Amino acid sequence: MTTDTLQRRAFDRLPFSGVFGTLGHSALRFFEVFGSISRLTFATVRAAFSLPFEGREVVRQLYYLGVQSLGVGLLTALFTGAVMALQFGHGLARFGASNYVGKLISVGFVMELGPVLTALLVGGRVGAGITAEIGSMRVTEQVDAIRALGADPVKKLVLPRVLACVISMPLLCILADVIGILGGMLVAGAEQGIAFSFYLDQVLTTVDIPEVTHGVIKAGFFGFFYSIIGCWMGLQTTGGTEGVGRFTTQTVVLTSITILVGDFVLGKALLPFVHP
Repeated sequence: MTTDTLQRRAFDRLPFSGVFGTLGHSALRFFEVFGSISRLTFATVRAAFSLPFEGREVVRQLYYLGVQSLGVGLLTALFTGAVMALQFGHGLARFGASNYVGKLISVGFVMELGPVLTALLVGGRVGAGITAEIGSMRVTEQVDAIRALGADPVKKLVLPRVLACVISMPLLCILADVIGILGGMLVAGAEQGIAFSFYLDQVLTTVDIPEVTHGVIKAGFFGFFYSIIGCWMGLQTTGGTEGVGRFTTQTVVLTSITILVGDFVLGKALLPFVHP
């Protein structure tokens, strides 16, 4: 019996060997996934500068991934703004500061809630849909057929979806900001008796171009996150129809975690430009 074998068995008998082994395996899996998604990202960027450009497919994906997500994003923004106005209004009324509801809602929505909530809801829907579509093509060998015909699956399948999400997500974010602030205005007027003109004046004097840009930039990154994760999961799908469902669920979980972590990192990086 070799020395390495004896050392390995001795380590396995340690009380925390299972914990360290699990942590090590999780760390290796994280770097493996991160590296694989990074390679797909570089391949997508390279495909964007090669001809021909899949303009018609990008427009088609803009409709399916952007326009058809309007209902989810705007309905979420409307009721989120209404709930914020209701809760903040009653909370601030105890201190005689209910007139500042418009300021809180506008800043909170434009910088955080608009891009984050829209990305979580739309990203879950779109990311799962991308994984299911590409994953079905993978398990039925349609992706292999694209390669056999001499085409690049990244250019045909990944690039149009990523571009569509990066373009549509900032636009959805801006619309969500407007609808959320208007929803807050309606509830603030009904519950606290705040005049609409005063509420809008509070919004316009609080929110400036840097705040709006902060949220829009984050929304663009979020669109890239959930689109590239959805495409990568789809290309990794195995196990037939059961595997498609499993990878689709994993896409929603990974997308949500990535958006929340990315929100902190991007917020920390962009905040000095908003408040220099």
